[in-house]
Amino acid sequence: MRLWEQCEVRAWERALAGYDARIEHRETARLPELDRWYRSELPGLLASRPKPYLKLAELVNVTSWKMKRGTYRARNLVLVKQNAEADVRALSRQAFEAVPDLRKPIAHLATLSGVGPATASAVLAAWRPDLFPFFDEEVAQQIPSLGKVAFTASYYFRYGDALRARAAELHKHSPRDGWTAHTAAQALWAVSGR
Repeated sequence: MRLWEQCEVRAWERALAGYDARIEHRETARLPELDRWYRSELPGLLASRPKPYLKLAELVNVTSWKMKRGTYRARNLVLVKQNAEADVRALSRQAFEAVPDLRKPIAHLATLSGVGPATASAVLAAWRPDLFPFFDEEVAQQIPSLGKVAFTASYYFRYGDALRARAAELHKHSPRDGWTAHTAAQALWAVSGR
């Protein structure tokens, strides 16, 4: 039975516990290092700023992390690197200030060059994983109600709704503290097997 169809919380916990092994198994240069930075350092950096914002170098790292976990798109990384530092800081600050709105933050970040809903969601998942799961194709393919994956904002909003609902359900039945939309997505990614 596929994980999405599982109601058993232990199955989700086992899947999430396999996330680090899946990162290592990818054997993609710098992925383990970028993943540790993304999960351990970036949230703290954002929280340490009185008005959270992202620096250009951080946006480049997030984009690299996203691509190393999934599909590498060299052109998008080049475009991301061409953004002005001031634009990245201003638009990311606007995005973070717009939370808990679910749409405006994605729209603010998507005005940056090379940033679409997937990269925007990666930025926002580091800040508010309860509201913004990282938009990953391997995860989306496991949620039957979403249909064919489309990297559009409207598809991402349905993806987020599904993962927030699943996280809420898991949180009700789990001794594990902190199921979020993003951790539910991580569990699904860990078992996707690509």
